[in-house]
Amino acid sequence: MSKSVFVAWRSGGDTTGHWGRVGLLARIPSGYRFVYTRGARAMEGFHPFPGMEDVEAIYESKELFPLFANRLLTPSRPEYQSFLEWGGFDPDNPPDPIALLSITEGRRATDLLEILPCPEPDGEGCYLTKFFLHGVRWSAPAAIERTGRLEPGEQLGLLPDLNNPYDPEAVAVRTMDKSENHLLGYVPRFLANEVRALCLSCPPNATRLTVERVNKNAPLQFRLLCRLKACWPPDFRPGSDDSHRPIPDVEPCQPDPVSQP
Repeated sequence: MSKSVFVAWRSGGDTTGHWGRVGLLARIPSGYRFVYTRGARAMEGFHPFPGMEDVEAIYESKELFPLFANRLLTPSRPEYQSFLEWGGFDPDNPPDPIALLSITEGRRATDLLEILPCPEPDGEGCYLTKFFLHGVRWSAPAAIERTGRLEPGEQLGLLPDLNNPYDPEAVAVRTMDKSENHLLGYVPRFLANEVRALCLSCPPNATRLTVERVNKNAPLQFRLLCRLKACWPPDFRPGSDDSHRPIPDVEPCQPDPVSQP
C-alpha cells in the first residue's frame, strides 16, 4: 500500500468544478509530512489551507494533521468496524491512516477536498491499486442486483466510454458474462487517465481488474471494492506532470519501478 497520497481540490465550488492535485501527504519515520504541489499555484481560486499558508514550506508533524485526521471515522462510531471491513482491512489490526485515506478518498460533503492514492510499484514491479467503484448509484437496477452476486476474484471488464456526455475520458466497468453484460459503474475519475494509459501500453491480458470485496449491506459508494493490477511500463509515471510535482525539494510520490521479471 502506498505511503503517500495526493490531496485534490475542486475549483468552481460545486459539482461541475475541475479537480486538481494541490498537495502531497506522506508517511515518514517521524510521523507525517505535507507539502504543496505546483498544482496549488495553477488552480484558479485555490487558497492555502489554514495553518499551512506558506506554499513553499515543508510541514511535518508526529500526529496526522487535523485537516486529514478529521476525514477518518473515529473508532467510537458504531459503524467503525464495518467501515474497516468494507475497505478490506482487519478490524483487529487497524490500518495506517494513510492507507485508509487512500481507499476511502477522505470525502466529506462539507468541503471541496478529496484524497487520492499515489500508486507505487509492488514487489513484482507491477502497478497495483484498490478502489471503490464509482457511479454505482446511477447503474440500472439489474446491474446493482448483479453487483450483489459478484464473487471475490471475479474478473471485470474495462472499457473506455468515449461517448460519455459528462466525461469523455471515463472508463466503464462491466461484467464479463456472455449471457448478461452489465455496466456496473466507473473507474474513479482521478485514475481514469492512468488506467487508459496502462490498457494501451501493457501487453494483452496484462491489465486485470477483479472483485476484491462485495459489501452487500454498505452504502452504494462502498458497495464494490475493486483490485487493479497491471504491468508498469518503463516510461510510465503516475502523477508525473508538472502540477503533481512538489514545490519544495522533497521526494515525489513514487520511486522508480523495479525491474520486472
